[in-house]
Amino acid sequence: MTPDVWLLYAVAAVVAFLALWAGWTLTRLRRLEVRAARAWTVLDTQLQRRAALAAELAREHADAVGEARAARLATAARDARAVPAGDRELAENALGRELRDLPPGLPVALLADLDGTATRIGLARRFYNDAVRDTHLLRTRRLTGLLRLHASRPLPRFFDIEDDLREASSATGAGRARP
Repeated sequence: MTPDVWLLYAVAAVVAFLALWAGWTLTRLRRLEVRAARAWTVLDTQLQRRAALAAELAREHADAVGEARAARLATAARDARAVPAGDRELAENALGRELRDLPPGLPVALLADLDGTATRIGLARRFYNDAVRDTHLLRTRRLTGLLRLHASRPLPRFFDIEDDLREASSATGAGRARP
């Protein structure tokens, strides 16, 4: 065999390897996109649940939390459900701040629901941000960018809110020592 044939085989092997790698990478990117979408759905569901619980707290237990705080809580819950300015993180942080340090005397079942929802929000946010991180890592690789794999799709955004699980659980009473 001549050197030209060997060169042709080498080029064909490189092209075949690149085609296989591109196919594998595209499959991985699609899976990451689905993973991020599912994680966002779970996170959004938990955030909506927390807003509904906060609205219920403001509506049905206004006397226990105080009228002024109940009004702020209702406003924060409404803003978290339908973000007026488009920045969901700010609205969720405002709601989270209103839910901290709730006064005693609230129903234990409602506090337990808020505590469980806070825990699920923290976990869902971590799963979502992990999927976003993995997508960013794969999409910012040099060869992925050079071949423009998934270049037309927008990069997902991280979702960062204040959701310290210890602080949330101590605010709702679950972290307190029982006498």
